[in-house]
Amino acid sequence: MRVLALDYGTARIGCAISDPSGTLATPLPTIEPPEVRSVVELVGEHGVERVVVGLPLHLSGEEGSQAALTRSFCAELEALLDVPVETYDERLTTRMAEASKREGAAAAPDSLAAAHLLQAYLAGQAAIEGADEDE
Repeated sequence: MRVLALDYGTARIGCAISDPSGTLATPLPTIEPPEVRSVVELVGEHGVERVVVGLPLHLSGEEGSQAALTRSFCAELEALLDVPVETYDERLTTRMAEASKREGAAAAPDSLAAAHLLQAYLAGQAAIEGADEDE
């Protein structure tokens, strides 16, 4: 299943996509300005079957104003797409992206954050599927 991950922000959207097997995450160019229609085009262009949007939570787990903006963005996406849209905890992905940048990654920081988000999401899905197979 091909999954698109988004790191939504008011200035730009970081993007990453999985390979068809749902194993690897690859950063894509950012979307500037952050427009829902551009995401819809990306979904169609890449044959995406699920969209995962990073939900910015405080370290305590509470939602703030940016999380409310992200949920509103997700609602707009859901109204325009025929694929599932879900949120996923994005805590610490910005720090991970900064570390990747320092190590020489060429992608934009927002798209690196989306790639880290996607990699965590895919690992979580694989763990769930593995647990289901064990039952």
